[in-house]
Amino acid sequence: MILVCDHRGMGLEALLDPLRETGFEIQCSSSLVSTCEQLDGEQPDVIIVDPLSSTALAELSEIGRLRGEENPTPVLLVCDAADPMRAIEACRSLGVENWDIIHRDAPLEEYDLRIERLVAQAERNAQIKDLRFRASHDERTELLRPAVFEERLREHFSAAERHGLDMALVLLDLDRFGQVNKDYDHMVGDAVIAEVGCAIRETLRTEDVAGRIGGDEFALILPYCGPIEAAAAVHRLAVTIKELSGNVGDEIRNISISTSIGFETVLGGEVDSTRTLRKHAELALRQAKRAGGNRGVYYRSLK
Repeated sequence: MILVCDHRGMGLEALLDPLRETGFEIQCSSSLVSTCEQLDGEQPDVIIVDPLSSTALAELSEIGRLRGEENPTPVLLVCDAADPMRAIEACRSLGVENWDIIHRDAPLEEYDLRIERLVAQAERNAQIKDLRFRASHDERTELLRPAVFEERLREHFSAAERHGLDMALVLLDLDRFGQVNKDYDHMVGDAVIAEVGCAIRETLRTEDVAGRIGGDEFALILPYCGPIEAAAAVHRLAVTIKELSGNVGDEIRNISISTSIGFETVLGGEVDSTRTLRKHAELALRQAKRAGGNRGVYYRSLK
């Protein structure tokens, strides 16, 4: 669907109406208010804007806010042939992705070609973004893969060390997960892993980082978290994962799901490296396992 924003009211809607015959679905708006109302609903494939103002800044800014964040809708900005630089500068200054400009008096065939190019570019961008996501995220849980998680851990640790910030590293290991695979099958085990991954994603804050670092092992980075905040987050995770117990998949089963958690904090540079940080969290995790699981243990409580 193409949204034609004829804010100037200079006949753009009538000019582009023949595009319907080539298979395009066209919806029109005659004001910025009407455009915003339509963008609040269905996202079009292309937005064509003939701006009321000569700079187009205000209109592009508002449209940009509503055109989606994951895969922003491409914009074709109509401009005067005598002064195309204003349109180019407006798109550049607002950071609009996947845009093009077209002269107001361009023939219909040129509109058709530019629309097709923008749609094709948007599809390529979406495919590239999906490939990048798949390369960096575990397919089953949508959490970071081990190598990517380690890179993020180094980045966060370096920032915490440089600026004297608190952070926590949390390691999780599902309790008796091997028994689940023995009692049922790997499809059930995979379903459990997927549900745990979903629970972790839904529990975290925006700034937190989570990864799947092994078969049933997970790790979290909690920036700006001291011992109290980290302990609260660990408790929430343990409770949330325990609540997954019961039926998994379509068949009736009574599967017990719980996790052992170990965590360590960086308090203004008290830990000298990510290796030490991980070692401390692993020691705490082992203690949680030895104590029977379904609990979190703070490394400094071992001393």
